[in-house]
Amino acid sequence: MAVRVQTEDFDVGAAIDAMTRGATGIGSLASFVGLMRDHAGGAAVSAMTLEHYPGMTEKMLGDIEAEARRRWPLIDCLIVHRYGRLAPGDRIVLVLTAAAHREPALAACQFLIDWLKTKAPFWKQEETAAGARWVEARAEDDAAADRWRRD
Repeated sequence: MAVRVQTEDFDVGAAIDAMTRGATGIGSLASFVGLMRDHAGGAAVSAMTLEHYPGMTEKMLGDIEAEARRRWPLIDCLIVHRYGRLAPGDRIVLVLTAAAHREPALAACQFLIDWLKTKAPFWKQEETAAGARWVEARAEDDAAADRWRRD
């Protein structure tokens, strides 16, 4: 399972190099890096704290990764998600998917981001001039994740 939940920043280039070095069957690598914005809901945001339940979070991310591997012929996959206090511009999440061809790498990457946004057990609290506020789920994120449902 290629899942890491950590407080430390990550190096995107090093992660790509580690995944692709010597892996000559990889023909496509898709990536997504999520960054913390300095605004949300019409307000300036000075910081955000992400909380999670250790053990439960890693298991859920592993389950999401396993689902992507069931759906697409991936050669490799990596999910890195940070927690703790973050400032605007900080990297929050990295998803890398590698496959022989672009379609499975791109589709799996988008699937992972959509499902991480709605199914990963992280709680976000933003700091604004008006005080701290918990981030609520968004209907747009649920709609994005729903398109991957299999009934």
